[in-house]
Amino acid sequence: MQSPWEYPDFDDHEVVHFVTDIKSGLKAIIAVHSTHLGPGAGGVRFWHYAKTSDAIADVLRLSRGMSFKNAMAGLKLGGGKGVILADEARTKTPEMLAAYGQAVERLGGAYVTAEDVGVTVADLVAVSKQTQYVSGLPVAEGAVGGDPGPHTSYGVFLGVKAAVKRKLGKDSLNGLHIAIQGAGSVAGGLARLASKEGAKISIADIDHARAQKLADEVGGSVVAPGDVLSIEADVLSPCALGAILTEESIAALRVPVVAGGANNQLATPADGDRIHSRGILYAPDYVINAGGIINVASEYLKDADQAGVKAKIEQIPGRLDSIWDESASTGRNPAAVADDMARRLIGRT
Repeated sequence: MQSPWEYPDFDDHEVVHFVTDIKSGLKAIIAVHSTHLGPGAGGVRFWHYAKTSDAIADVLRLSRGMSFKNAMAGLKLGGGKGVILADEARTKTPEMLAAYGQAVERLGGAYVTAEDVGVTVADLVAVSKQTQYVSGLPVAEGAVGGDPGPHTSYGVFLGVKAAVKRKLGKDSLNGLHIAIQGAGSVAGGLARLASKEGAKISIADIDHARAQKLADEVGGSVVAPGDVLSIEADVLSPCALGAILTEESIAALRVPVVAGGANNQLATPADGDRIHSRGILYAPDYVINAGGIINVASEYLKDADQAGVKAKIEQIPGRLDSIWDESASTGRNPAAVADDMARRLIGRT
C-alpha cells in the first residue's frame, strides 16, 4: 500500500487531511498544495471513486492544479481541493455536509472551499453554517460571487477565441465547428456564447438527454461520448472530467486546437509533448478555465466589483498568448511552459 508521499501526484503538498465522521458517514480528503500566495483555495468534489487510491490521486492532482491556476490568474490565493467520497448511490445528507464544514473549519483558514463537480450552491450554504472559510455562496444581484460556472464559461470562450486566432488566423468563431465534451454548466455557457457568434456546435455527454437539450437550444448536434475525441472539427473543447488526453486519444484527434474547461485534461505530463508533436495547439486547462475562481476569489477577498472581475477574466487570452509565445520560441509544449511559470510564482523553483 502506498503512503501519500509515494503517490506519483504528490508534489510537496503542505497538508493532506483525511476526514472520517462516523455519525454522518462522511469520508473526505482535503489537500492543500501551497499557501505561498495565500490560503489554499479550490472547490470540493462529491464523487464515487472505484478505489480510495483514485480519490487520493484526484485530490492531489486537483489541489496542485489550483495552486497553478490561482498563481497564473494573479490571485492572492494558494491551491487546495476537497473530495467527498460518495457511495454508489451518491448519498448526500445534511449531516455529511455539516461534518465536512466542520473539517474545513478545523484547518483554521489554510483551505477555502467552494463548488465543484457534484456540489451545488445549496450544499455550500449548508457547509457555510459550520465554517467561515467558504466562497461561491448566493449573493445579491449585482454583487460579486455566487455560481462560478458562467464566469468559467466566459473565460473558456475567450480562450477558445484566442486559440483560434493564433492557430487559424481567425478573429471570429463564425462558421467554425466546435466539438464540446460535456453538457454541464461550463459546457453550456461555452456552447451558447460560441453559437451566438455563429459557430457550429457538436455536444457529447454521458447523459444523452442533457446533451440533446443543449444541442437543441444552440442549434447544434449530439455525438456519442466515444466519438467526440476523434471527430473532425476546428476546436475540441473538453468540458467534463479530466485525464482524457492520453496517448491513444491524442493519436485519434482530428482538430488543430484543443481548448476547454475541464481540469487536468492531460493524463500524464508526456501527453503534453504528444499533443504538441502533432502540431495541435493546446490551451493549458488551469489558465483558460480560471474565470470561476477569479469570481469566487473576489467574493472571498472582497477586492473587486463585477467590472473588476470581468476585467480580470479578460486577461486570460493574454496569459495564453505569453505561454504560446514562449512555447514557440523554445519548442517546449505549452503545458510544460505553463507549469514552469506557475512554479516560479509559488516559489517552487
